[in-house]
Amino acid sequence: MAVVTNSAPHAARRFDVPKIAKDLFFTTLIAIGIFGSTIAFETVSAAGGLSLRYRFDTAFYVILVVVLGRLLLWIFFWSKAPGQAAVTVPAGVKKSLRAFGEKFGRFAGPVLLLLALVFPFLPTTDRYFLDLSILILTYIMLGWGLNIVVGLAGLLDLGYVAFYAIGAYSYALLAQYFGLSFWMCLPLAGILAAFWGIILGFPVLRLRGDYLAIVTLAFGEIIRVVLLNWYQFTGGPNGISGVPRPSFFGIPFTRGEGGFADTFGLAFSSSHRMIFLYFLILALALITNVVTHRLRRLPIGRAWEALREDEIACRSLGLNTTSVKLTAFAIGGMFAGFAGSFFATRQGFVSPESFTFIESALILAIVVLGGMGSQLGVVVASVVMIGGFELFREAEQYRMLIFGLAMVMIMVWRPRGLISSRVPSIFLKEKKKVSADMVAQGEGH
Repeated sequence: MAVVTNSAPHAARRFDVPKIAKDLFFTTLIAIGIFGSTIAFETVSAAGGLSLRYRFDTAFYVILVVVLGRLLLWIFFWSKAPGQAAVTVPAGVKKSLRAFGEKFGRFAGPVLLLLALVFPFLPTTDRYFLDLSILILTYIMLGWGLNIVVGLAGLLDLGYVAFYAIGAYSYALLAQYFGLSFWMCLPLAGILAAFWGIILGFPVLRLRGDYLAIVTLAFGEIIRVVLLNWYQFTGGPNGISGVPRPSFFGIPFTRGEGGFADTFGLAFSSSHRMIFLYFLILALALITNVVTHRLRRLPIGRAWEALREDEIACRSLGLNTTSVKLTAFAIGGMFAGFAGSFFATRQGFVSPESFTFIESALILAIVVLGGMGSQLGVVVASVVMIGGFELFREAEQYRMLIFGLAMVMIMVWRPRGLISSRVPSIFLKEKKKVSADMVAQGEGH
């Protein structure tokens, strides 16, 4: 049975009531199975052990919201007139949105850079927001590094956190055993991470898709397990503490004579070191962005994109896919090594628990949700995801549920990411002129 209404402005909507009722019935069963077992029961500490606390009312409201949301989707999106789409966007609106997106992409970069430069000096910026912005910039840098492997080269990497860990432990171990400073260990950490990226690249040269994802996932777990069990060298589960802090070109951020504040005649403040760390990670992230943009316009960048589109066609054009894959893994791993070295000096402590698979999944989610291959999309996704974690921190156990629901909604309405369009690598500026000259020559002959 179908019910036709005149709710649409140009065409009547058709509601297939039995189909909708069947869909809502199964939606209710699935929601009961998921939320009835996760929200309706909660373990609490009690005398002699644990006890269950029942929250049937909360589970009922969550299930009701899910079912009503499904019903609204049927009413406004999925029900349609025969031969017409559920929601028709006028061509003028599409053109306006496309023009707005192009202008936003053109001016968003400089505006965000200016905001990032003045952010530490704003009156509303305190220690909490400064520390959160450092964390966001770290994930932006990691997202841009993984974007080379996943977004440009099209190689699914689920073990990217391994390069992050290699960079962090490289600095911690070099500083512990050889007494090297941060500025000396920073390039060494990137080189070592790039070297391990090449080592990972060789076994996966003939793999693609799910098989590549499994191998990279295994690589990430191997690195974490080695760090966890090599107790004599890495400290095992205890990690490495006392990692040296960076200095301002040899000037430490300490109180007293010879410190940063004393050298420049300032009143001592603990925020000086935080502001320095902020601008340090901002500079590293900007270097990552600039290098990525330059590489995209070079032959190696176009080779990455050709590999992403079709590996067989890439090989048929005479490109060496071996070197193309190895350079993608090496350069992406190098930037992760830089970020890992910064993470170690910022925390002053490293341990294997900081480099789990969840970190790789989070970085990959930033790249995918932002739009694969989009640099600006990685920035937006990092701010939304990392800032979203902090925004819903008070929600406690509901935080991951809300976060997961938001990710599902984004992927439903924006399957190609928040910013799916990006500037092409190269432009054919002389296309019309060349075509006109060829026509004139043809007419002359």
